[in-house]
Amino acid sequence: MSIPSDVETQFVGLESPTAPRFGHGSYPCQGLYWTPKGKRPKVAFIANHYNVDFTEHYLAPFMAERGFGFLGWNTRFRGAEDQFLLEHALIDIAVGMKWLRQQGVEKIVLLGNSGGGSLMAAYQAESQKPTLAKDAKGIVQESLQSLPGGQLYISLNAHPGRPEVLTNWMDGSVIDETDPTKTDESLNPFNPDNGPPYSQEFITRYRAAQRARNQRITDWAKKELARLNAAGVPDRIFPLFRTWADLRFMDPNIEPSTRPCPGCYRGDPRVANRAPSGIGRANTLKTWLSMWSLETSQCRGEVHLGHITMPSLVIQSTGDMGVFPSDAKVIFEAIGAKDKTLEMPPGAHYFEDDPKLRPMVADMIAAWVGERI
Repeated sequence: MSIPSDVETQFVGLESPTAPRFGHGSYPCQGLYWTPKGKRPKVAFIANHYNVDFTEHYLAPFMAERGFGFLGWNTRFRGAEDQFLLEHALIDIAVGMKWLRQQGVEKIVLLGNSGGGSLMAAYQAESQKPTLAKDAKGIVQESLQSLPGGQLYISLNAHPGRPEVLTNWMDGSVIDETDPTKTDESLNPFNPDNGPPYSQEFITRYRAAQRARNQRITDWAKKELARLNAAGVPDRIFPLFRTWADLRFMDPNIEPSTRPCPGCYRGDPRVANRAPSGIGRANTLKTWLSMWSLETSQCRGEVHLGHITMPSLVIQSTGDMGVFPSDAKVIFEAIGAKDKTLEMPPGAHYFEDDPKLRPMVADMIAAWVGERI
């Protein structure tokens, strides 16, 4: 990414209360702070994701050009999705929040982009009403009880929650988690006898099978964790197969939009679903229970969005192949704020399909923030 001549960046590397600097030299919390050249903005964005590196977020230079600070921030879990634990991610986000305050920032905008939408919602909700702290001890509890909150919240092409998106994308015809070839053909979305187009009866059965698959993994993870712990083993890793199989990837009639269909973020869903490239492809037992389980995860939007009472903006592009108009409407309705806005501009998931779209979205965000600061 080229840096505009009127924008400058600063690398930020910091320790976390629950993660010191690594022996090889790098810091657990890292990011880039984008600002207008020679200025110290009073308003700044912070963007974070469960595992994707957001240091060079595509909106960063555009927001800096418009007079804002933008901290593309990473927790210790960047590139390490299989190790994710929510409480430590929130503590790491707080490190970035406190650093922004030290730079003279007076108002912070929490930017929840893609998977980061539910993560930043969880952060804000926990900053207002800590729930994770009750089961924590020592420095973890202390840190969770002192998360500094933001002043504005933006959901940008965001999934309602981590368990929800994984379950919606799961192949409901999987019958053996240890063998990616085992399939219930009566539920196979790639079996032409089933569609597309898919009947309402098939859609109902398939969605139920997806939820049942999530629950089977949860039930196994809890039992396996108890078994290992009894033997003095703290955790283990396990693979997850076939997670590019949302029926909406193949059938545009289920939820019409301007997205290419068939298609998913990895191209042809028939091919992608058989490759080891999906979300959640590797997990520890604790990570599954913390991030992906419909039953136990706190990474669900519905758990936190109602606690978000500050002004909120929901943006959903109409050409997104993985987040759909109904997702944005669910998020918008769930947010507890009285001052909330829903915008649905054209474009793909990261607005990478047209060079005019990113500046347009940056203008939209800048105008909305400007009216509220």
